[in-house]
Amino acid sequence: MTDAIDENALLRGFDGALASLAPAASLGRSLAPQIDRIVFVAHGSANRAMLGMQYWIERESPSLEVRRYFPSELMAQNPRRLDARTLVLIASKSGTTQETVAAAEWLRDKPCHTVVFTQRADKPLASLAQHLFTVGETAESFIALFMAMQSLVGGVMQVKDGWPLADALFSSLHSLPTAVVDTAMASDARGITDAGALQHETVLYEVAAGPVYTTAYVWGVCIVMEMLRLHSTALEAAEFFHGPFEVVDDTTPLVLLLGEDPSRPLMERTLQFCQQHARKLFVYDSRDYAMPGIAPEIRAIVAPYILQTALKRITARLSVLLGRPLTERRFMGKIKY
Repeated sequence: MTDAIDENALLRGFDGALASLAPAASLGRSLAPQIDRIVFVAHGSANRAMLGMQYWIERESPSLEVRRYFPSELMAQNPRRLDARTLVLIASKSGTTQETVAAAEWLRDKPCHTVVFTQRADKPLASLAQHLFTVGETAESFIALFMAMQSLVGGVMQVKDGWPLADALFSSLHSLPTAVVDTAMASDARGITDAGALQHETVLYEVAAGPVYTTAYVWGVCIVMEMLRLHSTALEAAEFFHGPFEVVDDTTPLVLLLGEDPSRPLMERTLQFCQQHARKLFVYDSRDYAMPGIAPEIRAIVAPYILQTALKRITARLSVLLGRPLTERRFMGKIKY
């Protein structure tokens, strides 16, 4: 990610994800009669994409049990219900994440169905898959992996529950890359302004509710902390008034994220408080974005990824202002840990 937007490159980066949508949905439909639960396994941004899918399964499916684990925690806990009626989705952008590869190897001794999502087929994780979907090399791996996984989950729910939004989901996922480009272009000027306002801050707080916490975490932890090496904390609106709000004052920079899902009132309450007691507010509301091609009933599902796209315009500019390339790391992949 650079400070400039290459629209064509951004769109091309989704080619692999788009190619995976139909086969992923088909696999989901074929596996649906064989499963009673879905288990998500990943670290980092892929785990948080799974958080959003977990939210919608819990809300929309009357039949599916759902769990989500970090790979190392999955192996440590060794849950007993990893049986033949369990579908496990495993994801890693690089396909080399040590703990994720170990978990995939560990799962080979379990009777459950496993599906791997990654960028490339020539990486260790891909070789451990019963079923494999690759999205190709892309700067938008977070969104690309979501697209493939969500299509499979949509296929499962279509057959398992007769989910009425499945067709709207599939068409909207095909349009998501265009909506992402539209959002990036629309957010670029604001990104410059907000980056300028944030460049001297030493800590950021991101607050969101429900599935939009996906974005608060991925932007705040996987980009602001990991890539820019700034202190950052992602907070859930449901917990905001049970401790975190005590740090709010005129000096507290708060990035507030509002989606369109049933948890929105939790964020509206948080926003109202912050408008009264804080000065440094950066409010991003998915309702402000056009999302061309996204069905109205699917906007809430893809809102976290639209908001992520908008926020990335801030960090693209902050990277330049702070002189910290987003590709550089101090520890990750460089030392033994």
